[in-house]
Amino acid sequence: MEHIDVAVIGGGQSCLATTHALLRRGLRPVVLEASDRAAGSWPRHHDSLTLFSPARYSSLPGMPFPGADRDRYPHRDEVVAYLTAYADRLDAEIRTGCRILAVRRTGDGFTVELEGSGRLSARAVVAASGTFGHPHCPVLPGLQEYAGQVLHAADYRSPAPFSGRRVVVVGAGNSAVQIAAELADTARATLATRASVKFAAQRILGRDLHFWTARSGLDTAPLGRFLARPPAQPVLDDGRCRAALAAGRPDRRPLFTGADGSKVVWPDGQREEVDAIVLATGYRPNLPYLAGLDGALYEGGDPRHREGLATGVSGLAFVGLEWQRSLSSNSLRGVGRDAERIARRLAAQLALR
Repeated sequence: MEHIDVAVIGGGQSCLATTHALLRRGLRPVVLEASDRAAGSWPRHHDSLTLFSPARYSSLPGMPFPGADRDRYPHRDEVVAYLTAYADRLDAEIRTGCRILAVRRTGDGFTVELEGSGRLSARAVVAASGTFGHPHCPVLPGLQEYAGQVLHAADYRSPAPFSGRRVVVVGAGNSAVQIAAELADTARATLATRASVKFAAQRILGRDLHFWTARSGLDTAPLGRFLARPPAQPVLDDGRCRAALAAGRPDRRPLFTGADGSKVVWPDGQREEVDAIVLATGYRPNLPYLAGLDGALYEGGDPRHREGLATGVSGLAFVGLEWQRSLSSNSLRGVGRDAERIARRLAAQLALR
């Protein structure tokens, strides 16, 4: 069996920032990524996606986001290119096409079982596989009986397949509002939510919101330790999405109360033919490979950790969780800080063995 220092599971921004930090500590990480390239979930996001943070606030440690306009909001494809270039610059082994089946405790270290019967022995493991591989599909009234098309936002790419159709988007976050507004240009779209949509201005006094969160310290404040669940985030908006909703493109309605074939039932009793329902209902930590590792996860699958360091399994850590430590933990601008803390603590643990 091959023996390695640290197995870093995942290939996106969390993994790359962690690998950079581990290398700085003199450790030799091996990156294990299930897909064919180290860019995380970014290549699979919808075509029109742009970052909510300007380029100047969208960098991983050691490599500024490229481009002369530091205040622009980079497109999805720019992020993919950036992460690919970042991976190429790392002096680390990145193995693609490596899907992890299980991580098991073996003595003071771990055995990492790979799809195809391969195995590795690792002194430490960092779970940096993020959340986007595990779309959250909540139980909604009548959804199981609904006979039309149902897809999660993770599988949405563009409005083209829905042109001229009747579509309901479920959710009240950034993705839900953006997708619904985009669909409204070519389809009859409704945003269905349990409560009203909360907006936050993207620019305040001529500055992007991220300038103010960084200047105030809110971006890095260790608030994650006090949160049982990540709080709902308001929709960051430059005014266009708010105006679209106000104009009824899309319209907003309370969540449907049931379904009858391809019809949904609205709270007022109206039954309406709907072609498709898009669930923009978020994601959950993607950690099935830790299910058999005692002390790693809570019963529902959430990681047991304090600021990313596993509380019940020495040598195990997490990076890239929402609110892992702060508001910016699961972002390009903030994940490097968490990665550095985890690398420092893992190095200290390994030095004692």
